[in-house]
Amino acid sequence: MITFLEEANRIKDELITIRRDLHEHPELGFEEKRTSEKIKEFLTKEGIPYVEVAKTGVCGIIKGEKKDNNRVIGLRADMDALPIQDKKVCSYSSKVPGKMHACGHDAHTTILLGVARILNKNKRLFGGCVKLFFEPAEETVGGAPFMIKEGVLENPRVDAIVGLHVTEDLDYGKIRIKSGVVNAASNPYKIKIKGRGGHGAAPHTTIDPIVIASNVVMALQTIVSRELAPVNPSVITVGSINGGTAQNVIPEEVEITGIIRTLTKEDREYVVRRFKELVTGICRGMRGECDIYIEEGYPCLYNNATMVERVKYVGKELLGVENVVEQKHPSMGVESFAFFAMERTSAFYYLGTGNRTKGTDKAAHSNLFDIDEDAIPLGVAMQCGIAYDYLTRI
Repeated sequence: MITFLEEANRIKDELITIRRDLHEHPELGFEEKRTSEKIKEFLTKEGIPYVEVAKTGVCGIIKGEKKDNNRVIGLRADMDALPIQDKKVCSYSSKVPGKMHACGHDAHTTILLGVARILNKNKRLFGGCVKLFFEPAEETVGGAPFMIKEGVLENPRVDAIVGLHVTEDLDYGKIRIKSGVVNAASNPYKIKIKGRGGHGAAPHTTIDPIVIASNVVMALQTIVSRELAPVNPSVITVGSINGGTAQNVIPEEVEITGIIRTLTKEDREYVVRRFKELVTGICRGMRGECDIYIEEGYPCLYNNATMVERVKYVGKELLGVENVVEQKHPSMGVESFAFFAMERTSAFYYLGTGNRTKGTDKAAHSNLFDIDEDAIPLGVAMQCGIAYDYLTRI
């Protein structure tokens, strides 16, 4: 374990250079052509074979040289940026207007490249195989299901998968992890409420979709507050309401969009069913009609307890017992790693990159987001250590 951290620190400057280059050239989901090329160039230079998957994704393969086991572990990093204008003032701020690595995926990619070099250099020390998953489009539809469909979990068959995510709300030098449910499931939705338009001075001759929409917005909140157990967090967010063109015109149609977040399969199914029933009932009761579109977004992310203990063990060895933090509550955010976790034994944890002195405590998805780059070798050592532990310790 100590060797991995020493080796990661030896290539720290190179990794920071890679991360800053990626940060300067952010690319959105399934547009990560430059990022993908950089990854493939690095793997080729290191003598690591790879396959291209999910349009811009990459899967590298490192085969251990020992013959003592056939285990296969996957390590995942996401690659894409966000449609945000970078407002940081620094030498490596985004050079692409309106696009920014505001969630740390540039760091994740860099960390996995560091892992690739070190594990490939030390493959004589372990058997089995390490697969390196560079996932595109995590911020949108998620590249994971496309990668899975194209076979990254097979040939050889992956037994376990581990992912990490940088976070500004945890100090540099720490990791945070939780067993069980870690992130929520999401169901984006759109409602089209249809009425009958007319003059604003004669509402009795119309069927007002704005009034119907107002009732729908208020009623939706009762699903969470009155139909689900108070101890089960769930969210129904209305993100936009659009309808109407003039002050004195009642429109024909109103569109509502938003998202549903739940933490259990049962609650997810219940909320989706009741959502449809409630919206349809209100619209019909008020003489209107509706079309309801609910997408199957990301599933809940579940951490396997055995894999969590393995991550904790490595974290305590590398970082110290005091720097391995238990996550108490699930997050209502979503994470496409959940698709991998549905298929294989998995663990997903957070790597602290917060440092108020360095200004890296700004929120993810904000235009000032940055990371404490001293955390990069820690992430490399953690992922190397977890993979090595899985392939050498039963």
